Amino acid sequence: MFLGGDLLPRRGDVSAFIEKWLIDTPLSLRERSSRPTELFVIMGNDDPRSYEPLFIKGHEKGAFRYVHMAKEPLGDLFVRGYSYVPPSPFMLKDWERYDVSRFTSVGCIPPEEGIFTTETDRRSLLFETIKQDLATMEDDPDIDRTLFLFHAPPSDTCLDRVDMDGVMVDQAPMDLHVGSLAVREFIEKRQPLLSMHGHIHESTRMTGKFLERLGRTPCLNGANDGPELSFIRFETDDLSNIERTLVP
Repeated sequence: MFLGGDLLPRRGDVSAFIEKWLIDTPLSLRERSSRPTELFVIMGNDDPRSYEPLFIKGHEKGAFRYVHMAKEPLGDLFVRGYSYVPPSPFMLKDWERYDVSRFTSVGCIPPEEGIFTTETDRRSLLFETIKQDLATMEDDPDIDRTLFLFHAPPSDTCLDRVDMDGVMVDQAPMDLHVGSLAVREFIEKRQPLLSMHGHIHESTRMTGKFLERLGRTPCLNGANDGPELSFIRFETDDLSNIERTLVP
């Protein structure tokens, strides 16, 4: 099972939520199950990074595998994760980076001008990009056997379409596709086995599609902006049949 970020509630005791639902519950289920589920997790741009130590704790206790900027085995395959997204209109910037250059789309706030929940060198944000981060993974010889868990979707696909039709900022229209060019370039160049995404909760409603192929790589959006849980099923040895179910 893969959880692609934007996991935490915005109200209440978030630490208690993580301890109960993301750490204690998976550990309890694993102890009682004859076929324990492997759980892979990243944080999303709605998740304050100040809670990352609890995700690391869950990883160390064996409740799940926290895979941001990490590589974990899954049978004879591998899983890698990446949480950062390009600049957005939102103020929380813990998980935002410039994409391929120091460019900010209409209506978006530069990362260094936002709010952080951990100590951050704002000046360094001017020189760090998603493209640079992904370049550190390009030489991995196992990419064709790797499932990638990105929070950001690839740019200009059915996975990154936002509900911003007609919205103007200073007489300029907001972009309708807000995914990462760096993520798209990485997928097209390196062709991982599968690429999973979130971030743009309404994209499937806007486009009617949750899957787009970039070359040989199926790219999935697991997000949903309705009250249901979007659950996507696939078999790693046959990626021709991928199904999405909304669970009440």
